[in-house]
Amino acid sequence: MTAETATQAGTDAETTAGPQTEDQADTSSSAVGDDGAVADNAVTEAADSDADDDEAAATDVDDETDDDDSDEDEDDEDRLVEEGEIAGDYLEQLLDVLDFDGDIDLDVDGDRAVVSIDGGDDLTKLVGRKGEVLDALQELTRLAVQQATGERSRLMLDIARWRADRRDRLARLGREVAERVLSSGEREALDPMTPFERKIVHDAVAVVDGVVSESEGAEPKRRVVVLPS
Repeated sequence: MTAETATQAGTDAETTAGPQTEDQADTSSSAVGDDGAVADNAVTEAADSDADDDEAAATDVDDETDDDDSDEDEDDEDRLVEEGEIAGDYLEQLLDVLDFDGDIDLDVDGDRAVVSIDGGDDLTKLVGRKGEVLDALQELTRLAVQQATGERSRLMLDIARWRADRRDRLARLGREVAERVLSSGEREALDPMTPFERKIVHDAVAVVDGVVSESEGAEPKRRVVVLPS
């Protein structure tokens, strides 16, 4: 083979190899591009899936929180019912010892158990002057419940509807005093009351526009004062 022939052959070979290499590069580039798109789609789908999982997890947490709140409410109510039952048994034995008749009614009012004794003769003797005997019996009943449960009780005891009637009278008194203060424009102080009684008056005054109420003094002579707002 002559030198000229060899040179021509080499040129042909380069010409042939050139296009093949470029085609292969284009094909490779296209393949990489497709794979990149697939990878991007995969990442996007994974991110969407994670977001869905996070949303589902958040929903589960909300549901669990609602369930927990509901369970806590049920537990609180069950605890109050248990307090009432313990108090009822204690008071039933106490009435037998004191030789008093009466029907014991158990209820739950907000965050406390309520036990009422009605229907018997001379039950007012268990109320006493201004409810002093009733307050003492209520404290004894709370201690009996605490001894059984190990927790301090806020149970309320009522006998012969003394507290219920007292609540009605205090609410009416609070409204009447509020109306007088609104009309006269001068403050008015009420007699000393227990915290429970003062709250009833405060609630009654609060519904009358133009007046406010506050407590002043120290226990046991702390009282409600109603004045213009």
